[in-house]
Amino acid sequence: MLEDKGTATHERPPRRASCDRATPFEEDEAVKKRVNRRTFLATSAAAGLGLAAATHLRAEAPKFKTTLKKAMILGRPAEGNLKPLKDAGFDGCETNDWKCSAEEGAASRAAAEKLGLRVHSVLYGWAGFNSKDATAVERQVADVEKALRACKAYGADALLLVPCRIGGMPMPEAWEFAIEFDEKTGHVTKVAAGDNTKYQAYIDAHNQAVDGSIAAVKKLIPVAEETKIVIALENVWNNLWVKPAYFKSFVAGFQNPWVKAYLDLGNHVKYAPAEEWVRALGPLLAKCHVKDFKLKPDGHGGDFVKIRDGSINWPAVRKALDDVGYNGWMTIEDSGLSLAEYSKRLDLIIAGE
Repeated sequence: MLEDKGTATHERPPRRASCDRATPFEEDEAVKKRVNRRTFLATSAAAGLGLAAATHLRAEAPKFKTTLKKAMILGRPAEGNLKPLKDAGFDGCETNDWKCSAEEGAASRAAAEKLGLRVHSVLYGWAGFNSKDATAVERQVADVEKALRACKAYGADALLLVPCRIGGMPMPEAWEFAIEFDEKTGHVTKVAAGDNTKYQAYIDAHNQAVDGSIAAVKKLIPVAEETKIVIALENVWNNLWVKPAYFKSFVAGFQNPWVKAYLDLGNHVKYAPAEEWVRALGPLLAKCHVKDFKLKPDGHGGDFVKIRDGSINWPAVRKALDDVGYNGWMTIEDSGLSLAEYSKRLDLIIAGE
């Protein structure tokens, strides 16, 4: 092609025959395209696998960060009553036999451990720390000391103790309680809205129970420290400490790691939802009993029913237990169903269902 006066005219290069060899530049571009395609496919596959793996991990991630263990209440634990628990999928038991000797407790512990179970708690129950008879109170304190030592023999770590109970005088209905109390003394000043004159006898009995319980438990703390057993206080239909914030204040008032709360999830529904009790007690929570209670449609009264048949919002309770960091025992306090059925229902509760 000729140039004329500095103006260039370009012709299209001739089309290369299909058998002609590609230029180095064209070869590089072709290679790049092939490599890019392979890279894209490989990257896409890896991304797909990564997404699948991430999805799998999310699916397999635990729903809760806390671990709950299953138990039932027994008399003195022995192979005969422990083996059925094991077969039904329970992790251990709570015993109401606090009168055992050290040797008897050790034998029960060995029987449980042989099956891979644990006696995790001892149920002492009611005490009369509000009695006006000082000798009677001392007898009760001595009995609780014996129960704490039985706990140690069993290999348990907590003793369920109901400090005292009151009744027989006018008091508000469960839905009428509006407690006001002194944080320092633990004394209630009001128990319902409006004029409390008609409830004065109840207020006086309540405050006497508070004083008697504080004095007796303080005597027991050295034994709890020695045995390394938590005194787990329960307010089980004893007409005392009937609101979450008040019960928390009472237990926290001891300011001692060997005094905590034993919460029965079914006993307190008539006063406040179970999850509110859990959240109020938080780190003070030592153990949980599992029952259920069916409130009447108006919320005024009701009856105990089998677990998961009542008014407790079990998913909310499970979430609350997880939120407060409760890693502990869920002990069924009920009868009438098979161990397999109780185990199944407790599994659902633990799963948050």
